[in-house]
Amino acid sequence: MANDMEEFLNRLIKRRSEAVEERNACKTRAEAVLRLAEEQKRSKLNDKEDAEFRKYTDEMRVLGAEIDGLDERITELTAEIERGGKIDKNLAAIRQAQSSIVSVREQATYLKGNKRSYLQDIVKMNLNMDHDGGCRERLMRHAQDVATQPEYAEFRDLDRTDGTGGYAIPPAWLMDQYIELARPGRAFANLVQNQPLPGGTDSINIPKVLTGTATAVQVTDNSKVQETDLTDGFINAPVRTIAGQQGLALQLIDQSPIAFDEVVFRDLVADHATKTDLQVLNGTGLNGQVKGVSATPGIISVAASAVTIQGVYAAIADAIQRIHSQRFMSPNVIVMHPRRWGWFLSLLDTTERPLFLPAANNGQNLAGLLSAVESQQVVGQMHGLPVVTDPNIATTLGTGTNEDAIYVMRASDVVLWESGIRTRVLQETRAENLTVLLQVYSYLAFSAERFPKSVAEITGLTAPTF
Repeated sequence: MANDMEEFLNRLIKRRSEAVEERNACKTRAEAVLRLAEEQKRSKLNDKEDAEFRKYTDEMRVLGAEIDGLDERITELTAEIERGGKIDKNLAAIRQAQSSIVSVREQATYLKGNKRSYLQDIVKMNLNMDHDGGCRERLMRHAQDVATQPEYAEFRDLDRTDGTGGYAIPPAWLMDQYIELARPGRAFANLVQNQPLPGGTDSINIPKVLTGTATAVQVTDNSKVQETDLTDGFINAPVRTIAGQQGLALQLIDQSPIAFDEVVFRDLVADHATKTDLQVLNGTGLNGQVKGVSATPGIISVAASAVTIQGVYAAIADAIQRIHSQRFMSPNVIVMHPRRWGWFLSLLDTTERPLFLPAANNGQNLAGLLSAVESQQVVGQMHGLPVVTDPNIATTLGTGTNEDAIYVMRASDVVLWESGIRTRVLQETRAENLTVLLQVYSYLAFSAERFPKSVAEITGLTAPTF
């Protein structure tokens, strides 16, 4: 088991090195674009250079997120391997100590043939005839033998059922291995552009050009030059609150052998991450919710012609070209539910060869690549874009068909403003009941309306079969 963990750790470290090299290469290319403009004494990049520069920085952002995730996994796995090594070392020491113990036992006090009588010693004690104290010493030694030596052990027809001996075997409570509730994280929310929430406001407004100016060919010299007035408006992102609380009896905090308040806070924070991700994905904009991606008017919608590799692969290609055609910039990520990615990995061609293989296999005519068996982070590539899985994507879309959706997007155009999670411990609120109230909360605002054509939602994906 330890060797397996160390091998997996080495693979993670190797992938991190590769990701760092890829990110450094992107950084070098981005700096080269800037250096060219600097050498030509230009203060601005042209459109082609700007697109190229943004491409490299977007790739750096995705690779940076992957490196952060790998660092977290490497740290956790290294700690577990070190902990396992310490446990093995301690166990070896214990076994060595056990093997070094020499059990020294005296001969039984009242052994047949040694001319000592248990009954005779009792009689002498009762008649005050134990003048030298030998009887008393032998009886006391025999009592110690009965209490400690296995040959004197008494066996009965009892078992581990409570009431027939079972209460003598208490359960072992491994309190330091408390099992937390498994919850999905916030993969989608971590992909978009994150900004700190401005203080002192309950709403964020961003001006936006609605219709632009225009140019045209001047028909003749001194003829009228094209003049078209731009119009503007604004987008609004209201500030919303995500909060949760749990009341704990003071006795539970005082008497528990573990820090139970930490268990509660960790669970509240984990659920807060899930709810933030769900708001970014599916918030309705009503009843205190933000307006999530799926509810944003104007995003691109692409319906898959069929739930086959041809139909879905073509739909993703269509979504990519639409973002290119309407946002005039490139998308940088594909996000889908893990079950949809699993469906892709299960697909075979007409000769029963997989259409998705690990990158190391160097397959030909593949529909995509599997880069890592991970959860809620980059798992592979399709159409040259990284694929990220998120279990918070709904699987109940459609009308009775349990559909999920695939999102193709330029993540940097989508913005999530967050205040950061805050915690409170309130002892006075329910003091009359000896109850302590634990709370977590944060403020957030979200908008995909800056450039709605940066997001394409692929629909019509009925539940896959495997």
